[in-house]
Amino acid sequence: MVLIASCLILCIGFGIRAGFGLFLQPMALEYGWGRQVFSLSIAIQNLAWGALGAVAGGFADRYGAGRVIAGAGVAYVLGLIGMSLVETPLGMHVNSGLLIGMALGGTSFGIILAVIGRTVPPEKRSFAMGIATAAGSFGQFALLPVTQFLITRFDWHVALFVLAGIAALMVPLAAPLAGKPQAATGAPQSIANALREALGEKGFHLLFWGYFVCGFHIAMLTVHLPSFVTDGGLKPEHGMTALALIGLFNIIGTLCSGWLGGRFSKKYLLSTIYSIRAVLITMLVFLPLTPVTLYVFACGIGLLWLGTVPLTNGLVGQIFGMRYAAMLASVVFFGHQIGSFIGVWLAGYLYDTTGSYNGAFLASIGLGVFAAIVNLPVNETPLAERKAVPAPA
Repeated sequence: MVLIASCLILCIGFGIRAGFGLFLQPMALEYGWGRQVFSLSIAIQNLAWGALGAVAGGFADRYGAGRVIAGAGVAYVLGLIGMSLVETPLGMHVNSGLLIGMALGGTSFGIILAVIGRTVPPEKRSFAMGIATAAGSFGQFALLPVTQFLITRFDWHVALFVLAGIAALMVPLAAPLAGKPQAATGAPQSIANALREALGEKGFHLLFWGYFVCGFHIAMLTVHLPSFVTDGGLKPEHGMTALALIGLFNIIGTLCSGWLGGRFSKKYLLSTIYSIRAVLITMLVFLPLTPVTLYVFACGIGLLWLGTVPLTNGLVGQIFGMRYAAMLASVVFFGHQIGSFIGVWLAGYLYDTTGSYNGAFLASIGLGVFAAIVNLPVNETPLAERKAVPAPA
């Protein structure tokens, strides 16, 4: 029940969010905004998601995940309704940015994967996390065509109201995830001590900055790929199809990532993922943009899209233990969201000032190489085992 409810929550939450890029052009046209206004709202959303997600993770570790997820589900509904009614950039920033960002912080991977990690045996943990992450990708595949249909058949206002009704389902789905985490055996540890211990470990910082790059890639592509596609002469349906293919192939990618993470070194798998991402983005930028090129890119990047999630969250639990995994994974995920903030905003800013997305895509290539390198020095040995080894005489 925990795994099923977790999969449905992630499916709904990420499926709705994956379609936000489809609202960029109709909202900008109706209100006369540049793309930077919409981009800034999504950037604020990503930053609020990361910052408030770390706080939500601490509450979930202390009081239980069910309450946090239910409250965040309510915030998601209110944010979508507010987004459908906005008429000013400030209203957009408050609803789409702060409110939905807060909702995502309480319904995403850091909290939900920690519950799964405590529920399943350690040898099955990585694969179970991969299943839940794949559910988020299935939501992207399933809800993107629904979102595009609602925008085309009715308008973007109606689409957001319908999505708010779907988001409301997350509130009752939080019930199976209720309950406080059990205290760990051995000497008790406070949240502050757990955070202090993690901040003193080099690998925690390396995972943070690797996740920064992941956020930059995913957020920039989710929001700006549909517009990049139409700017290149293709149809809006091509952009929607590309995002749906990313979601579809990421189901395969995250399941494989979770399975491989239980059998091979997670840090080397992460380095490989970021290296291949850099190659695929290079292909998209420098080859002629055709439907075939776009769909090959979408399938390839989809296999790697959220494959970092079960590996990174799995490493946090493996190194630091599961007692405060929701908080620690959410702190690392804050790096992901700082990258998301910069990626979304920078792409919109560069487009409005230069008329092209080329600068943002070139930055994505360089950051992919950086992330491939920065994950390599992570020490995967659990801290508890390191402490148990006697110091050399």
